[in-house]
Amino acid sequence: MILSALLTSVGINLGLCFLFFTLYSILRKQPGNAEVYAPRLVAEGKSQQSSNFNLERLLPSAGWVTRAWRPSEAELLSTSGLDAVVFMRIFIFSARVFTFAVIVGVFILLPINYMGKQLSLDISDLPNKSLEAFTISNVDDGSNRLWIHFSAVYLFTAVVCYLLYFEYDYISSKRVSCFYSSKPHPHQFTILVRSIPASSGRSYSGTVESFFSEYYPTTYLSHWVVRRASKLQGLIKNSDKLYRRLMYLKSANHDRQRFKRDGFMGLFGPRVDLLDHYGKKLEDIEDNVRAEQSSTLGKEVGAAFVSFRTRFAAAAAIHMQQGVNPTQWVSEPAPDPEDVYWPFFSASFLKRWISNLVVVVACILLTLLFLIPVLVVQGLTHLEQLEIWFPFLKGLLRITFVSQVITGYLPSLVLQLFLYLVPHIMIILSSVQGYIAMSRIEKSACIKVLWFTIWNIFFANVLSGSALYRVEVFLEPKKIPAVLAVAVPGQATFFIAYVVTTGWTSTSSELCRLTTLVFNFVKRNICRKFDYEFEVPSLPYYSEIPRILLFGLLGIIYFFLAPLILPFLLVYYCLGYLIYRNQLLNVYEPKYETGGKLWPIVHDSMIFSLILMHVIAIGIFGLKKLPLASSLIVPLPILTLVFNSYCRRRFLPMFKSYSVESLIKKDRQEQNDPALANFHDTLATAYQDPALLHVGYSGNTASINAPLLSTAEVDARM
Repeated sequence: MILSALLTSVGINLGLCFLFFTLYSILRKQPGNAEVYAPRLVAEGKSQQSSNFNLERLLPSAGWVTRAWRPSEAELLSTSGLDAVVFMRIFIFSARVFTFAVIVGVFILLPINYMGKQLSLDISDLPNKSLEAFTISNVDDGSNRLWIHFSAVYLFTAVVCYLLYFEYDYISSKRVSCFYSSKPHPHQFTILVRSIPASSGRSYSGTVESFFSEYYPTTYLSHWVVRRASKLQGLIKNSDKLYRRLMYLKSANHDRQRFKRDGFMGLFGPRVDLLDHYGKKLEDIEDNVRAEQSSTLGKEVGAAFVSFRTRFAAAAAIHMQQGVNPTQWVSEPAPDPEDVYWPFFSASFLKRWISNLVVVVACILLTLLFLIPVLVVQGLTHLEQLEIWFPFLKGLLRITFVSQVITGYLPSLVLQLFLYLVPHIMIILSSVQGYIAMSRIEKSACIKVLWFTIWNIFFANVLSGSALYRVEVFLEPKKIPAVLAVAVPGQATFFIAYVVTTGWTSTSSELCRLTTLVFNFVKRNICRKFDYEFEVPSLPYYSEIPRILLFGLLGIIYFFLAPLILPFLLVYYCLGYLIYRNQLLNVYEPKYETGGKLWPIVHDSMIFSLILMHVIAIGIFGLKKLPLASSLIVPLPILTLVFNSYCRRRFLPMFKSYSVESLIKKDRQEQNDPALANFHDTLATAYQDPALLHVGYSGNTASINAPLLSTAEVDARM
């Protein structure tokens, strides 16, 4: 019955995946859908879509597959950056790992499990047979066949570690080569200095100028003191929104849209001419913007971006204590100007400290509260519990197809719906922790989402039931392997269905971008809003990487426990490779570049998965009455940790900062470049708050054809 429900789930998802692929092939050809399915091509002016009817537009095609497969890694690097290359290397690494796992697990371990007699299952009715027949639970206790599983664990660990080392080495070398071939970037020459000591009768700007001119006389170049501009940013956001509305009303030229009531949703208040009404509002906001800009220039914060003439000088300043008091003149690497998260600078030290404490508490509460939907999902996997909770559904639940859909498909679907909001919540929590860059906010959110997902999707589902409430088990570490050995194999069916439902379906829906399509349709056809600003999206690594790593954890753990999950994972990674290459080439555009700094998170997650597999293997072989195998597994996690320690010492420093050799070599390479002098000139204002660059609109706000930004502002932004 369990296997039958699983097959039903697979059939449903195969149908959904085929539907998504067909919809993508058709919809991406339709006029008006380019900004949903290929916004990057639209922004770059490469879209050649025509509004004329063509029957070929209605026919699905697989041409996008070859176009996504054809570009080389160098082409992907040039168009999407090193972060995109590292993201795709996760799929390549995972595909290699699970190709080997499928060969060993499906062709060697799976037949051994199936031929076991421990569970005394009836093999005459295969479709309705329990999935436990294909797990290690069906192997006889004390059987010598378990030594094959033991050998597979050692061999699989060696293969994963080798591939991890290879990828770490490859990405490290790629990171250095990209640094040598890159053009000068402001963050390479700039540091952020915080906790600048206040001096009576002198501004922060004067203090910074005096300090660095004295102690860095030959290498100091310029600085920019940060100012509080949160109120100004809000005013400019409102003015931009009003301007876009005015532009739309002017271009639309529809009296029915122009004359509306000035009230809630246009239903209440006096009827007004929106052109005149918005024009007057815009004029008032512009006056407020100018007044706030004047006052903001004097609202200095005790932080400044300090630029140097060479990369080496900036790196040396980062790693040296600047003042006698280590809590003052605190220096750290500066992000790129486009990557700066400006609201951070307006927060006091006490506010940042309180915010960090609140975030920790909020993450713990969110993790605990998420156990509620997990328990609901687990209830869906047991029809007898549903019949107790909802006795009036007893007749419906006993229909074969309904019961198969509910137990095989619905639980993982419900869990995915609850998980949809988690990355957005984590990015909000990370944004109030005091990070100075959006890239660091998203990296922090990625780690939060990863461990939240591992706990609530894996551990909470595995330990749901009596083990979840036996807290004393976790107070005795010796019992943990035995508890996991009992609980983990029993959830194999759920996790296989979860891989199919969440992995296949969500990846295919990413291809179609259904959420964006629905949002675009509602905005245009229901809300009648055509004035929103078109913006090319960026790939949300903080939500996608944790999902990929969770599937890697499931595959590593169930490699020798339930090998039937491995082909589904391999299909997922192959699908993901093609689909995300297409999205990175045609849809997404990077907003910032971290130089592949997300790979250490991937490496640490894989090491954690291997150690967890070893702990479960110790418990499994102990329960299977093979104590010698259980004892011989003990050195394996120790060896894995030693390997991880070596990798951290060998590669991790290369992801934190560039070496002196690399910095000086790059500086010498560019020292005679005439373009470097022009670049130094731009550093003086590179880190100016964008809110202070906003000049305003034309003095005659009645002239709707006046440009949004003056020529001086455009030149400043360039």
